Amino acid sequence: MGNVFGGGEKSLYLSNGGTEVFIDVLMLAVSDLADDVWDYRFAALLTLQDQNVMGRGAVGFALQDIAWGTTPRGRARSKDFVLRATTLALSRHRWSELGYDPPFARDHLYQFTAMVETFVPADDAHLVGEFPAPDERALASCSQHRILSALPHWEGCFLCNKPRQS
Repeated sequence: MGNVFGGGEKSLYLSNGGTEVFIDVLMLAVSDLADDVWDYRFAALLTLQDQNVMGRGAVGFALQDIAWGTTPRGRARSKDFVLRATTLALSRHRWSELGYDPPFARDHLYQFTAMVETFVPADDAHLVGEFPAPDERALASCSQHRILSALPHWEGCFLCNKPRQS
């Protein structure tokens, strides 16, 4: 069982563990770069990929279901944000906070980057997808970990929601 992240004709299939790592490292970068309403909406989409809350094998998204923007400039800005976040994650940004070494995360991030780079976002005026609306954006930040989260809906960020190792 795993999860699929699609982008046009490309897709990234990840095991449940691979998905967790991919979202973890991307969320660390997104949390530090977000500064626009769209960025926080994208962060909210990432919080919905937390399998400890949503269920294992029950997450994933397609790039074509994301509301990238209604103008060419807006779509380019949104795409640039995702690429900047992925580049920051590739630099191992804050990975020391994970408590584990993510050995395959770089490969997954490179594959996702290639998907995003080749993806051409369409006008989303007609889009009816699962991309969080502006009023559903992730504005709360976990005070302990400084990571955007779905607070107050969930009790903490993805690090707070991790099952404790015994």
